[in-house]
Amino acid sequence: MSGFTHRLAQMTDLEALRGLMGRAISHLQTGFLSPDQVRASHKVMGLDTQLVRDQTYFMIEKDGVLAGCGGWSWRATLYGGDQSVVAREPAPLDPATDAARIRAMYTDPAFARQGVGRLIMDLCEGAARAHGFRKAEMMATLSGEPLYRSCGYSPIEYIQSAAIDGVRVPLIRMGKTLAE
Repeated sequence: MSGFTHRLAQMTDLEALRGLMGRAISHLQTGFLSPDQVRASHKVMGLDTQLVRDQTYFMIEKDGVLAGCGGWSWRATLYGGDQSVVAREPAPLDPATDAARIRAMYTDPAFARQGVGRLIMDLCEGAARAHGFRKAEMMATLSGEPLYRSCGYSPIEYIQSAAIDGVRVPLIRMGKTLAE
C-alpha cells in the first residue's frame, strides 16, 4: 500500500468519482457477470452522494491520481447510488444494535490488486468503530466477495437485484463483527 494517501470526498469530486466507478464496474465485473449483467450493474451500483455530504466517503490517491474510493454509513441504506433503481432509506442506525454500512467500494482497474480495497476497508471499519458500531454489513458484488471474505466478512444472504431490462444482478449481503 506504499504511496497511497486518503482524504474525505467533497462535492467537487463527484465527476472523478463517477468516472472511476464506471471504469470499475465495466472492467472488474468482467469474468464474474455476463455482459448484460455488467450493463445492468451501472443502474444497481454507483455513488450515493449522501455519503459525501455525511463526510463518510474516502478517496484513495497515489501521486495525485484517484486509485479508489469507498465509504461507510450510519444510515439504513445498504447499497445503491443516486441513479440506481434500489430504494434507499436515510434513517439513522443505532450503533448499539445495528450494523454500520460499508458502501460503494471501487478500485480503478489500473490500481487493482495493490491494496486499495483493504485500505478503504480499514478506514471505513475504523471510522465505524470510532462512532460506536460493533458490527458492519455490506452488499457485495461477486467480484468483491474474495476481498471481503479475506477481511473477515461472511455471507448472510445471496440475492438478485430487481430486474433491469429483464436482467438481474447477483449480490451477496455480508457481515462482520468489528474488533475492538
